[in-house]
Amino acid sequence: MTAALTKTRIVVPCYNEAKRLKPEAFIVALEDDPDLSFLFVNDGSTDATFEVLRALQSEAPARIAVMDLERNCGKAEAVRLGMLDAAHGAYDLVGYWDADLATPLSAIGDLCSVFENKDVDAVFGSRVRLLGRNIRRRPARHYLGRVFATCASLLLRLHIYDTQCGAKLFRNSSALRAVLSVPFKVRWIFDVELLARFPLVMEAPDNMGAERWVKYPLREWVDVKGSKVTVSDYFKASLEFGILLLYLRSPAGKTYRRYLQEAQTEPLPSRT
Repeated sequence: MTAALTKTRIVVPCYNEAKRLKPEAFIVALEDDPDLSFLFVNDGSTDATFEVLRALQSEAPARIAVMDLERNCGKAEAVRLGMLDAAHGAYDLVGYWDADLATPLSAIGDLCSVFENKDVDAVFGSRVRLLGRNIRRRPARHYLGRVFATCASLLLRLHIYDTQCGAKLFRNSSALRAVLSVPFKVRWIFDVELLARFPLVMEAPDNMGAERWVKYPLREWVDVKGSKVTVSDYFKASLEFGILLLYLRSPAGKTYRRYLQEAQTEPLPSRT
């Protein structure tokens, strides 16, 4: 992994990941990059996930933190709380990564290197099947994903290839903290809502800010057995598109803007 030029905090949401989590991979990533740290968010797991995370934390307590949510809030809220905590810390880059490591941790260095360009504010891992890349997705998920991405592009009014890849990095900023300040209105397609919030909190046109976003074609991405995403989730996502369409492209948008302006008054969950 190429060493990051800045301090980077990666949030890893975990729900019942005791059997799939690969602690050694995270330790190797820390050894490769002295400026990297992890914040694991245990999302009310009912298995031994919390115990596994605490054991992992003991291997590098200065660079691994664990946030324990008492009840299962869903990935959207787990990511939001973890990212908000990280964004209030002394980190230059803040991002989130799927716990199953479908995107290997070695890609963190690749994404970080893009930020050497000072005009870049966000980098998104993208699962593009290019020659020389190892992108392995089940056909059904691939084609459903293409339909999803097309709908997301239309909603966001941006040409974005892959909104749902769980490998994203952002430059820490007041805009990022504002985007994360209140819970998302959707659970399954929160990535889309997260991106849609930036021009709203910046009071800018839809494409403003996005010109400083970069999609990075991943070198490797492999479907991992035990994924909690099912075909039925795509139908739930379609319903959530309707919710976002209401908030973003209708008069209800005024209410949504006021919602984003609400201050975060509740304290963040404690972490160790």
